[in-house]
Amino acid sequence: MDIKALSIVFASVFIAELGDKTQLATMLFATDKNVGKLTVFFGAALALVLASAVSVLAGGFISNYISEKYLSVIAGFGFIAIGALTIFRA
Repeated sequence: MDIKALSIVFASVFIAELGDKTQLATMLFATDKNVGKLTVFFGAALALVLASAVSVLAGGFISNYISEKYLSVIAGFGFIAIGALTIFRA
């Protein structure tokens, strides 16, 4: 296992997830006194693991047809478009 790549992926995903809708939704579920905190934790963790698995499988499949360079450019434009839409809607 490539520890450097593992560290980069972990840090990127961890920072991206802080304060996003997923974390806020998980905190909201955790406020329910009728639901166990471990239930919320395992439910959220399982959802993130499954979403990550889908992303890895999709990325592996797509990379067979589109080069990494083009995927990076497409992803960059996608992030810029989302940012621009967010600014214009504010």
